[in-house]
Amino acid sequence: MNQDIINEIISQDYELITNKIEEFIENEIKRSNAKGIILGLSGGIDSAVLTYICKRKLKEKTLALIMPDTTITPTSETDDAMKIIGSTGIEHKLIDIKPIVNEYSMYLVPNEKSKGNLRARVRTNILYYYANIENYLVLGSSDKSEYLIGYFTKFGDGASDLTPISSLYKLQVREIAKYLGVPENIISKKSSPHLWKDHEAEKELGIQYEEVDSILHCLFEKKLSVQETIEITKIDKQTVEKIYELNIKSEHKRLLPQKYDMK
Repeated sequence: MNQDIINEIISQDYELITNKIEEFIENEIKRSNAKGIILGLSGGIDSAVLTYICKRKLKEKTLALIMPDTTITPTSETDDAMKIIGSTGIEHKLIDIKPIVNEYSMYLVPNEKSKGNLRARVRTNILYYYANIENYLVLGSSDKSEYLIGYFTKFGDGASDLTPISSLYKLQVREIAKYLGVPENIISKKSSPHLWKDHEAEKELGIQYEEVDSILHCLFEKKLSVQETIEITKIDKQTVEKIYELNIKSEHKRLLPQKYDMK
């Protein structure tokens, strides 16, 4: 792996980026005539970064929902989410989605992967339920790495009104987390959407985020071909091609629904 590429990715002005994200959220609240913002807080780094950004200038206008499924969500994740609430003072609600998922499951054909995606969609339903009550905008927590390879649930955690960190790669999210003062254990823990038991992002992908981000940075920022990316990153061909194919195959997740045109 080429360390120079990684250094290029993480060497950013995180104070400036934070200020621009804050300005973006504030402008969208005003433009939409909304009263505030709502987000799902999992205890992971992406939602932690969002929460720490929101507490700076938008604390009184932010609601965080912590929504574990206690069947599969580690207690440590909920504990970390509650510690984030304690350190930021953000208003929150704790809702165990286990009974909702179980009720769905009584009427559905068993399938663990689909049930995992269902958990993500249940959480989004609850976010929009409270967003409707409060006239809030829903913040999505997908970063650029996940967005470009489609590592999110369509109409689940991929559904939101605003995506404040979708221009930041995972490695950059880790760096901005340090700038914001996010606890080290949250920065260093393995990323996971916790859609099923022992779910880890890098384990599922079979690729580390250092590799994912290096490949995506070369393909999209540097506009290099797959072969050029292999050469400059020093990452094996199979891995580079896998990331490229994940981007292509997940394109439908990043598009608006296609409309039939009678013309």
